[in-house]
Amino acid sequence: MSTAVTVKGQVTIPKRVRDSLALTPGTRVEFAVNDAGDVVLRRARGRRPARPPTRDRFDTATGTAQIKWRTEDLMALLRD
Repeated sequence: MSTAVTVKGQVTIPKRVRDSLALTPGTRVEFAVNDAGDVVLRRARGRRPARPPTRDRFDTATGTAQIKWRTEDLMALLRD
């Protein structure tokens, strides 16, 4: 597996590696170089990231409007 380094010094961790380490967005990782010169990637120790909300924050706003606007009335209101 290989990947390219971006101009910002970033790399994409291959999915197979992310799955093996159970890395999800927000998971902290550590990099180390061993005596052989190999780079080692591991989960950072310490606090685990908070789990993302199970429900999208915009879902609660969906379908809550009770006012029925006619397009002409709404446009007149917005233009005034």
